[in-house]
Amino acid sequence: MMIKVIIVDDHQMVRRGLRFFLDTQSDIEIVGEATNGEEAVKLVQTVKPDVVLMDIVMPVMGGIEATKQLIKANPELKILVLTSFSDQDYVIPALKAGASGYQLKDIDPEELAETIRALHAGESKVHSKVMKYVLTRISHKEDEDEEEAKVKRLTKREKEVLIELAKGRSNKELADILHITEKTVKTHISNILSKLELSDRTQAALFAMRMGLTNKEG
Repeated sequence: MMIKVIIVDDHQMVRRGLRFFLDTQSDIEIVGEATNGEEAVKLVQTVKPDVVLMDIVMPVMGGIEATKQLIKANPELKILVLTSFSDQDYVIPALKAGASGYQLKDIDPEELAETIRALHAGESKVHSKVMKYVLTRISHKEDEDEEEAKVKRLTKREKEVLIELAKGRSNKELADILHITEKTVKTHISNILSKLELSDRTQAALFAMRMGLTNKEG
């Protein structure tokens, strides 16, 4: 089965070089070229490619916005960002926009062909130079998910106590505000610290502020 590919890059020499090599691959067919993201969006509707090789910085419409629009309209489309930029200001937005792969233009031609085949087969491919940003992003997302899960362990009353705690309330003030005894307040705080895996009320207050609980109801 032929893999239909379009090349999106504002530099003619880049497009010509990519086409020259990819035309030598028996299972890859170049079905179109575009010089910017806007052209790419229109071209995809016409030629229905399997994989798009997408530059990042282009006139009229850049690669990230084009990727976002293309994936929204064509969820199954595979987009491989092929760029000279390896910093996270481009990597993370491109992946969030829906790109399945991110490679640098210094990639070995044979590796590029293998990357196209991998994307077509449903895999994701990211250059080793930018993988650290991907791993950091995943790590942060896991941390956020874990903290959200901890919040869900709290009862409605425990959340109320935590929110007031974050406002610097004493146990007596908490008891008066929530119309419960100080002993009950202490029990709630103990449960909160246990469920959130924290050691003291100061950490609990900081946790509540970091999670934005003080801006929410109950």
